[in-house]
Amino acid sequence: MKTQCHAAASAPADAPQIVYWLQAITILWMLAECALSLYAAWAAQSAALLAFGGDSLVELLSAGVVLFSVRQTSLLSRERAARASGVLLFLLAAVVACAAVTTLVHGSHPEASWLGIGVSIAALIVMPALAWLKRKTARTTGNQALAADAVQSATCAYLAAITLAGLAANSLLHIQWLDPVAALAALPILAIEGRRALQGEVCGCGH
Repeated sequence: MKTQCHAAASAPADAPQIVYWLQAITILWMLAECALSLYAAWAAQSAALLAFGGDSLVELLSAGVVLFSVRQTSLLSRERAARASGVLLFLLAAVVACAAVTTLVHGSHPEASWLGIGVSIAALIVMPALAWLKRKTARTTGNQALAADAVQSATCAYLAAITLAGLAANSLLHIQWLDPVAALAALPILAIEGRRALQGEVCGCGH
Protein backbone atom coordinates (compact mmCIF):
# COMPACT_ATOMS: atom_id res chain seq x y z
CA MET A 1 0.00 0.00 0.00
CA LYS A 2 2.78 2.43 0.89
CA THR A 3 4.53 1.70 -2.41
CA GLN A 4 1.36 2.32 -4.42
CA CYS A 5 0.63 5.55 -2.56
CA HIS A 6 4.19 6.74 -3.11
CA ALA A 7 4.00 6.01 -6.84
CA ALA A 8 0.67 7.82 -7.17
CA ALA A 9 2.01 10.80 -5.29
CA SER A 10 5.21 11.02 -7.32
CA ALA A 11 3.54 10.74 -10.74
CA PRO A 12 2.17 14.30 -10.86
CA ALA A 13 5.52 15.69 -9.77
CA ASP A 14 7.34 13.78 -12.50
CA ALA A 15 4.84 14.65 -15.23
CA PRO A 16 5.89 18.30 -15.77
CA GLN A 17 9.52 17.21 -16.11
CA ILE A 18 8.61 14.72 -18.85
CA VAL A 19 6.63 17.38 -20.70
CA TYR A 20 9.46 19.87 -20.19
CA TRP A 21 12.09 17.61 -21.74
CA LEU A 22 9.87 16.61 -24.66
CA GLN A 23 9.18 20.25 -25.50
CA ALA A 24 12.82 21.26 -24.98
CA ILE A 25 13.88 18.59 -27.49
CA THR A 26 11.13 19.73 -29.87
CA ILE A 27 12.25 23.36 -29.67
CA LEU A 28 15.89 22.49 -30.33
CA TRP A 29 14.90 20.35 -33.30
CA MET A 30 12.49 22.92 -34.72
CA LEU A 31 15.15 25.64 -34.46
CA ALA A 32 17.54 23.54 -36.55
CA GLU A 33 14.82 22.39 -38.96
CA CYS A 34 13.49 25.91 -39.49
CA ALA A 35 16.92 27.50 -40.02
CA LEU A 36 18.18 24.81 -42.40
CA SER A 37 15.00 24.52 -44.46
CA LEU A 38 14.56 28.29 -44.85
CA TYR A 39 18.21 28.65 -45.87
CA ALA A 40 17.77 25.80 -48.35
CA ALA A 41 14.57 27.45 -49.64
CA TRP A 42 16.45 30.70 -50.27
CA ALA A 43 19.43 28.97 -51.87
CA ALA A 44 17.34 26.77 -54.18
CA GLN A 45 14.43 29.22 -54.68
CA SER A 46 12.13 26.39 -53.58
CA ALA A 47 8.48 27.16 -52.76
CA ALA A 48 8.07 23.71 -51.20
CA LEU A 49 10.92 24.33 -48.77
CA LEU A 50 9.50 27.78 -47.98
CA ALA A 51 6.23 26.15 -46.90
CA PHE A 52 8.07 23.54 -44.84
CA GLY A 53 10.41 26.02 -43.16
CA GLY A 54 7.65 28.51 -42.44
CA ASP A 55 5.50 25.81 -40.86
CA SER A 56 8.48 24.82 -38.71
CA LEU A 57 8.65 28.38 -37.41
CA VAL A 58 4.98 28.32 -36.37
CA GLU A 59 5.40 24.90 -34.75
CA LEU A 60 8.34 26.32 -32.82
CA LEU A 61 5.97 28.93 -31.36
CA SER A 62 3.46 26.23 -30.45
CA ALA A 63 6.09 24.11 -28.69
CA GLY A 64 7.31 27.16 -26.81
CA VAL A 65 3.83 27.96 -25.50
CA VAL A 66 3.43 24.42 -24.14
CA LEU A 67 6.89 24.60 -22.53
CA PHE A 68 6.18 27.96 -20.90
CA SER A 69 2.85 26.67 -19.61
CA VAL A 70 4.71 23.86 -17.84
CA ARG A 71 7.31 26.26 -16.43
CA GLN A 72 4.53 28.73 -15.55
CA THR A 73 6.54 31.65 -16.91
CA SER A 74 4.41 32.51 -19.94
CA LEU A 75 3.52 36.17 -20.42
CA LEU A 76 1.25 35.25 -23.35
CA SER A 77 -2.02 33.39 -22.84
CA ARG A 78 -2.54 30.14 -24.72
CA GLU A 79 -5.56 31.59 -26.52
CA ARG A 80 -3.63 34.60 -27.83
CA ALA A 81 -0.65 32.46 -28.80
CA ALA A 82 -2.94 30.08 -30.69
CA ARG A 83 -4.61 32.94 -32.57
CA ALA A 84 -1.20 34.42 -33.42
CA SER A 85 -0.14 31.02 -34.79
CA GLY A 86 -3.29 30.88 -36.89
CA VAL A 87 -2.69 34.31 -38.41
CA LEU A 88 0.94 33.41 -39.16
CA LEU A 89 -0.11 30.16 -40.84
CA PHE A 90 -2.61 31.91 -43.11
CA LEU A 91 -0.03 34.56 -43.99
CA LEU A 92 2.46 31.79 -44.73
CA ALA A 93 -0.11 30.04 -46.93
CA ALA A 94 -0.62 33.27 -48.91
CA VAL A 95 3.13 33.76 -49.40
CA VAL A 96 3.64 30.13 -50.44
CA ALA A 97 0.70 30.30 -52.88
CA CYS A 98 2.09 33.44 -54.51
CA ALA A 99 5.60 31.96 -54.74
CA ALA A 100 4.34 28.67 -56.20
CA VAL A 101 2.02 30.29 -58.76
CA THR A 102 4.72 32.78 -59.80
CA THR A 103 7.17 29.91 -60.29
CA LEU A 104 4.70 27.99 -62.45
CA VAL A 105 3.54 30.98 -64.52
CA HIS A 106 6.99 32.40 -65.22
CA GLY A 107 8.58 29.00 -65.72
CA SER A 108 11.21 29.53 -63.03
CA HIS A 109 13.42 26.55 -62.29
CA PRO A 110 14.08 25.75 -58.62
CA GLU A 111 17.52 24.29 -58.13
CA ALA A 112 18.20 20.88 -56.63
CA SER A 113 18.54 21.00 -52.85
CA TRP A 114 20.29 18.08 -51.22
CA LEU A 115 20.23 19.99 -47.93
CA GLY A 116 16.45 20.27 -48.19
CA ILE A 117 16.17 16.55 -48.97
CA GLY A 118 18.32 15.72 -45.93
CA VAL A 119 16.24 17.91 -43.61
CA SER A 120 13.00 16.41 -44.95
CA ILE A 121 14.22 12.85 -44.43
CA ALA A 122 15.38 13.68 -40.91
CA ALA A 123 11.96 15.23 -40.14
CA LEU A 124 10.25 12.06 -41.37
CA ILE A 125 12.24 10.13 -38.76
CA VAL A 126 12.22 12.57 -35.84
CA MET A 127 8.71 14.04 -35.95
CA PRO A 128 6.68 10.78 -35.89
CA ALA A 129 8.79 9.61 -32.93
CA LEU A 130 8.17 12.88 -31.08
CA ALA A 131 4.46 12.74 -31.91
CA TRP A 132 4.21 9.20 -30.50
CA LEU A 133 6.05 10.13 -27.31
CA LYS A 134 3.88 13.23 -26.83
CA ARG A 135 0.63 11.30 -27.33
CA LYS A 136 1.78 8.63 -24.89
CA THR A 137 2.82 11.22 -22.28
CA ALA A 138 -0.36 13.25 -22.80
CA ARG A 139 -2.48 10.17 -22.04
CA THR A 140 -0.60 9.42 -18.82
CA THR A 141 -0.43 13.02 -17.62
CA GLY A 142 -3.74 14.34 -18.92
CA ASN A 143 -1.96 17.28 -20.58
CA GLN A 144 -4.30 18.50 -23.34
CA ALA A 145 -1.82 21.08 -24.62
CA LEU A 146 0.76 18.35 -25.17
CA ALA A 147 -1.82 16.20 -26.98
CA ALA A 148 -2.57 19.09 -29.34
CA ASP A 149 1.14 19.68 -29.90
CA ALA A 150 1.51 15.99 -30.79
CA VAL A 151 -0.87 16.65 -33.69
CA GLN A 152 1.43 19.48 -34.78
CA SER A 153 4.41 17.11 -34.78
CA ALA A 154 2.51 14.52 -36.81
CA THR A 155 1.42 17.20 -39.29
CA CYS A 156 5.05 18.24 -39.71
CA ALA A 157 5.84 14.68 -40.80
CA TYR A 158 3.09 14.79 -43.46
CA LEU A 159 4.40 18.12 -44.72
CA ALA A 160 7.94 16.73 -44.78
CA ALA A 161 6.74 13.84 -46.98
CA ILE A 162 5.12 16.24 -49.45
CA THR A 163 8.23 18.43 -49.50
CA LEU A 164 10.52 15.45 -49.99
CA ALA A 165 8.47 14.22 -52.95
CA GLY A 166 8.80 17.57 -54.71
CA LEU A 167 12.49 17.95 -53.93
CA ALA A 168 13.34 14.38 -54.95
CA ALA A 169 11.48 14.75 -58.25
CA ASN A 170 13.43 17.94 -58.96
CA SER A 171 16.84 16.67 -57.85
CA LEU A 172 16.73 13.09 -59.15
CA LEU A 173 14.31 13.22 -62.09
CA HIS A 174 14.76 16.91 -62.99
CA ILE A 175 10.99 17.46 -62.93
CA GLN A 176 11.23 21.03 -61.68
CA TRP A 177 7.54 21.93 -61.85
CA LEU A 178 6.79 19.39 -59.10
CA ASP A 179 8.49 21.67 -56.54
CA PRO A 180 5.84 24.43 -56.75
CA VAL A 181 3.13 21.77 -57.11
CA ALA A 182 4.33 20.22 -53.83
CA ALA A 183 4.12 23.69 -52.26
CA LEU A 184 0.51 24.04 -53.47
CA ALA A 185 -0.25 20.55 -52.09
CA ALA A 186 0.94 21.78 -48.68
CA LEU A 187 -1.60 24.65 -48.63
CA PRO A 188 -4.53 22.56 -47.31
CA ILE A 189 -2.37 21.40 -44.40
CA LEU A 190 -1.41 24.99 -43.58
CA ALA A 191 -5.05 26.09 -43.86
CA ILE A 192 -6.29 23.30 -41.57
CA GLU A 193 -3.59 24.10 -39.00
CA GLY A 194 -4.43 27.79 -39.24
CA ARG A 195 -8.15 27.17 -38.67
CA ARG A 196 -7.44 24.95 -35.67
CA ALA A 197 -5.07 27.54 -34.26
CA LEU A 198 -7.61 30.35 -34.61
CA GLN A 199 -10.08 28.14 -32.74
CA GLY A 200 -7.52 27.62 -29.97
CA GLU A 201 -6.85 23.96 -30.68
CA VAL A 202 -3.06 24.29 -31.18
CA CYS A 203 -2.51 24.87 -27.50
CA GLY A 204 -5.21 22.55 -26.29
CA CYS A 205 -7.72 25.32 -25.78
CA GLY A 206 -10.37 23.94 -28.05
CA HIS A 207 -13.33 21.81 -27.05
